[in-house]
Amino acid sequence: MISLLRPALATVGIFTLLLGLAAPLTMTGIAGAVLPQQAGGSLIEHDGRVIGSALIGQDFTEARYFHPRPSATTEADPDNAGSTRAAPYNAAASAASQAGPSSAALLETLRGRIAEAGPAPVPADAVTASASGLDPDISLENAARQVARVAQARRLPEQRVAALVTATAEGPELGLLGEARVNVLRLNLALDRLTAASRP
Repeated sequence: MISLLRPALATVGIFTLLLGLAAPLTMTGIAGAVLPQQAGGSLIEHDGRVIGSALIGQDFTEARYFHPRPSATTEADPDNAGSTRAAPYNAAASAASQAGPSSAALLETLRGRIAEAGPAPVPADAVTASASGLDPDISLENAARQVARVAQARRLPEQRVAALVTATAEGPELGLLGEARVNVLRLNLALDRLTAASRP
């Protein structure tokens, strides 16, 4: 019996060390050497402190900021056991709403968001949440629809705010994958810098 177990346990031990420890540590080391910013979480600093990650959206709601796409993340409701409440961009609860296209609740939510978004056509990412609920980017169309509101709230010319959107925009990955987009946190940081520089 022991003679049968010994090779099996040795194999499990070897593969555990090899695939569970050596391979992940090797890949982590390579990633840290080749892409240190990405391997470290793509953290964004402002005034010497980390304020977020380029990979995880934040819930900007003030009129003077560009808003991210809706988020479907929720958390336990402390006032109602067994229920949840909205917790936009809660990275500890990354998830989609799980509501399908025939969901009456989803359709009602979308109708409300479309009504709030203004005149048609409305970009899809202005009214729908991403699968993770944490999407850090918005489309250029979504950003363009927000330029007038942001410019008015900050008392800046719309042309300067629109130019900032263009300057911070990112193209498709490798020039092929995905669409042009803008990172909301980076755009809002650039907007704060522009506003500070515009003060007399």
